[in-house]
Amino acid sequence: MSAAEKEQSDQVPAFADIVGALKAACPELRGSLEANAPLAGYTWFRVGGPAQALFQPADEDDLAYLLARLPADVPVTVIGLGSNLIVRDGGVEGLVIRLGRGFTDVVVDGTRITAGAGVPDVKVARAAADAGLAGFSFLRGIPGAVGGALRMNGGAYGGEVKDVLARAFGVTRAGEKVSFSNAEMGFTYRHCAVPDDVIFTRAEFEGTPGDPQVIAAEMAKITESREATQPIKSRTGGSTFKNPEGTSAWKLVDAAGCRGFTLGRAQVSELHTNFLINLGGATAAEIEGLGEEVRRRVKAATGVVLEWEIKRIGRPLSR
Repeated sequence: MSAAEKEQSDQVPAFADIVGALKAACPELRGSLEANAPLAGYTWFRVGGPAQALFQPADEDDLAYLLARLPADVPVTVIGLGSNLIVRDGGVEGLVIRLGRGFTDVVVDGTRITAGAGVPDVKVARAAADAGLAGFSFLRGIPGAVGGALRMNGGAYGGEVKDVLARAFGVTRAGEKVSFSNAEMGFTYRHCAVPDDVIFTRAEFEGTPGDPQVIAAEMAKITESREATQPIKSRTGGSTFKNPEGTSAWKLVDAAGCRGFTLGRAQVSELHTNFLINLGGATAAEIEGLGEEVRRRVKAATGVVLEWEIKRIGRPLSR
């Protein structure tokens, strides 16, 4: 943690401790449950305040166990790899759930791949390539995990999750285990119709036999393209805005003269204008404020209202 980040962290007031009551209500809990847990380290931007309570369940059963006993008035927020996420500086009220080690298995059986919600998308792509299964190379271009890809119908380089998903599994806010076929997911562009209170835990994907050399070449091309056109070595959050129909968000941002524009310690990438960057010591407010200023300038210049693709959670830091 830098000096600037530590100063920001010290300014955030602590939430009331709800962890003691949760542990008392869930004596058989096996996962990690922490009060006022810092979240910045779990995000690619490296910004944001704490979670009132951070739960990292041991597995799907552990998750269902806690949710079934969680008071109805406690809000629930789920985070994945934090690649497409801004946690606001005041932190996140209620229970924040992060799916970690118990959700990182990948199993290949014939043409089917089963992957936990915490598995990075690139790991699924590599497992498919190793097994000679075509249709998964696009996942190499998505900097997130399976859970987020399911929720947002993640896509890149001509492919989307809807193209390969067979079935998704999850747990409801009430602790009930559920599953959804591809059709039941209600996929549209960067969206699925499954209720927001369902936490995805794993997915089954279906591929087709392919030539391993062809698949390897596809993935290598995607890797080369990302490295050449995206600021992947910076503190960033992936694509900031959804592409409006018929055009690309980056073209609109560029047309509005926002390439390289800065607000505080946050910047619109010089390399790819649909990426925001933490130059070092930026606050979440600066990054989100930069995004809002870009939206304002794009609307003024083009008449198009950009929609956020990056998820923003939590509360601002009150002064």
